[in-house]
Amino acid sequence: MESRVIVIDQSTSATKAMLFTEEGELIQRKNIVHRQYYPKAGWVEHDAKEILDNVVKSIADLVSDDAARKTCSYSLALTNQRETVVVWNKNTGEPIHHAIVWQCLRGSDICRELIDKGYSDRVREKSGLMIDPYFSASGLKWILDHVSGARVSAEKGELLMGTIDSWIIWNLTNGKDHVTDYTNASRTLLFNINRLEWDDELLAWFDIPKKMMPKALPSDSVFGETTIHGLFNHPILIAGVLGDSHGALAGQMCFQKGSVKATYGTGTSVMMNVGEKRLPAPKNIVTTIGISALGKICYAFEGNIHCTGATINWLQNQLGIISSSEEIESMLDSVDDNHGVFFVPAFAGLGAPWWVPDVKAAILGLSLGTDKRHVVRAAVESIAYQIRDLVDAINRQNSTPLKELCVDGGATGNHFLMQFQADILHTTIHRLHMEEASALGAVIMNGFARNKWNSFEEVSALGKRSDEITPILGKEEGDFLYHGWLGAVQQLMK
Repeated sequence: MESRVIVIDQSTSATKAMLFTEEGELIQRKNIVHRQYYPKAGWVEHDAKEILDNVVKSIADLVSDDAARKTCSYSLALTNQRETVVVWNKNTGEPIHHAIVWQCLRGSDICRELIDKGYSDRVREKSGLMIDPYFSASGLKWILDHVSGARVSAEKGELLMGTIDSWIIWNLTNGKDHVTDYTNASRTLLFNINRLEWDDELLAWFDIPKKMMPKALPSDSVFGETTIHGLFNHPILIAGVLGDSHGALAGQMCFQKGSVKATYGTGTSVMMNVGEKRLPAPKNIVTTIGISALGKICYAFEGNIHCTGATINWLQNQLGIISSSEEIESMLDSVDDNHGVFFVPAFAGLGAPWWVPDVKAAILGLSLGTDKRHVVRAAVESIAYQIRDLVDAINRQNSTPLKELCVDGGATGNHFLMQFQADILHTTIHRLHMEEASALGAVIMNGFARNKWNSFEEVSALGKRSDEITPILGKEEGDFLYHGWLGAVQQLMK
């Protein structure tokens, strides 16, 4: 019987359900957008129940359209937005508050208090991360502190917490399995990445009861069984779970030390595999668990940009100066340059390598000759500039300069951006043959969990690269443009 893998890529903006062959070929995809909530300036929330409903609906739509359904067996893999946190009552299954999204800044005061107490170095030593509202812990503490009765219920063992993967798995297994994987756990500020366990000291500093936490497992584990709320007559395996950026690292076949990828989504993750030995991270770059599979842990340096694709969405949905992302390419081609305009999209503060949560977004260099095409171009260019920020920060720690960058995500379809990225980095860009590198990584973990493959070498052939983009702009000219960007950032940080 033919086996197929259903992958849920639960992103910040939508549920993407995909059907793959076991060999990693994408058969079809369904996409359902979920609502974004902004209750206060700088606050971002999701409705966890809406996300769960979309997961079930998208899988049902996917499987019903599969012509070979009667002759196939299925399993389910999951990759997800990471730091977003949900708290729910384990008896009723109801969330006690909207999920607090990784972009949300409401935990800033909580983080600042811990920094002022001098905990930063110890937290970094244990978790690999810096104290920042980007990560899950402060959002979790905020919920316990501000939802009536939450802390008492948590102490009684009535509440569970989880990143989005945990929430989905707990519901699909009817409350049987409260689990997560090492990669998602490593993004909470509560997980000791050296000992691979929830850390009592970190939990105490954020005042989080340990009994709330899910069991953490390697990414290539079997996480449970599910009928997808009765969609299947017999349970199928949930096998292979990992955070979306880590999924892209695996999907890009970055199994070797020194390999680097960038995933262009709502935000952007730049991640370098640094091998099985944890290394000191460059300043303002975090250390995370990159890949956990086949009994191995590969650590990674990572820098996270808060707003890349989100900036384009803002131009479309809030300002209305573009009607669709497809319109952008023609606008970019109609102007020769950005007319001196720089767009710093600090809508959720500045992420790596700056980590300044209080900075606000700004468009600088406007003149009477500026029109919307220049603003759009500056917004697209800001994506490439921010990635260079991270690459330069990582390169300062390494004696060997970056020779190539593996890229994936929806924005890689923008030819202007990819060429500009190569020019600004003065580096060859390798673009995966499919946008869905995170989902491909989940397929790989699913195969490891079910013993289809037994080594990284076996799966490397799945990562076919469709093309490469080489720099055409001179290095001096690219550096000149980039220094203009740095000047714009520094203006906002004064």
